[in-house]
Formats: sequence, C-alpha cells, structure tokens
Amino acid sequence: MAATEAMMEKAPALDPTTETALRSMHDIVVPAPVSWLPQTWGWGLLGSVAVALLLVWGFIALGRYRRNAYRREALQLLDAIRDDIRSPATRKDGIHRLSELMKRTALAAWPRLTVACLTGSDWNKFLKATSEEAPGRALEKLFDDFEYRAEASIDLLPANIGDDLVADARRWIVRHHVPA
Repeated sequence: MAATEAMMEKAPALDPTTETALRSMHDIVVPAPVSWLPQTWGWGLLGSVAVALLLVWGFIALGRYRRNAYRREALQLLDAIRDDIRSPATRKDGIHRLSELMKRTALAAWPRLTVACLTGSDWNKFLKATSEEAPGRALEKLFDDFEYRAEASIDLLPANIGDDLVADARRWIVRHHVPA
C-alpha cells in the first residue's frame, strides 16, 4: 500500500508544451437541439388539416355511436329474451317479449305513425323493406303465427326454433337501414 502511495506522489513531470496544451483544452461544443416546430409553413398547414380531419372524423363517429344506442340496448335485451325462449316453461313469454322488442326497436328508429299500426303481413313487409337482406323464415312465422298460438302448442315447437328466432331478430337489429 505504501508503494502505491509513493508512485502516486511521484507523478512524472510534464514538459511545458504539454502542460500548455492541456490547459488550453475545452469541453466538446454540443450543437443546439433541433426544434420540433416545423421549419416551413407547409408542414404547419398539413398538421392543421390533419388535426381538423381527425376532429371531424371523431364527431362523425360520436354521432354514429349515439344514433345506434337503441341497437345496443335492443341487443342486450335480446340476450335476456334468448334464455326465455330456450326454456319451454317461459317460451311463450319470450316470444311475446321478442315481438315487443322488435316493435320497440323499430319505434326508436322510425316515426310512430309509420310503425305502430303495422301487424302480421304488413309488419313482415316492413321488416323486409328496411333490412339489407330479408328476415329469416322463423321471424316471418313469428309475426304471422306464433304470437296467436296456445301455450301448449308453443311448447311442442322444436327447440331450435328459438335459436332461429333470436338469430333472425339479431340480424335485423344489427343490419336494418334507417333512411336519413
């Protein structure tokens, strides 16, 4: 340990030229940071247009989201009705609730005078006219026949009829077209 201290104390003497050179050294000069602001007005204009387009798109998407709130609510109610239709004990109530849901969904999108008076075949024609594709056969049969059957005859319906009804109703709720 004493040997290392002795070596440290005896630092070699530098010649005067080296000492002068070491004293005249300065730190590295770092350039100024590059600015994030655009250097020309064109980039500012392009950025402004992009922000404006994003805002317009956001307002359009928000409007569409709000306009389709009734569809989201109807789909949630449809999930609860599906369970009722699958159970033979509550099938008749489920079928009536499905009919009510379809009418309420239509009333949310079209004027009451147009929709409220529709029943039977007129209701089926309305569903066909407002959908991108014709509603399924099960849904047509619902509005023509199932609502008016006795509870005992509804219990005898095949089990898959409930799934077909719900699938057709879901398709119409999601894909119906409301004119502007």
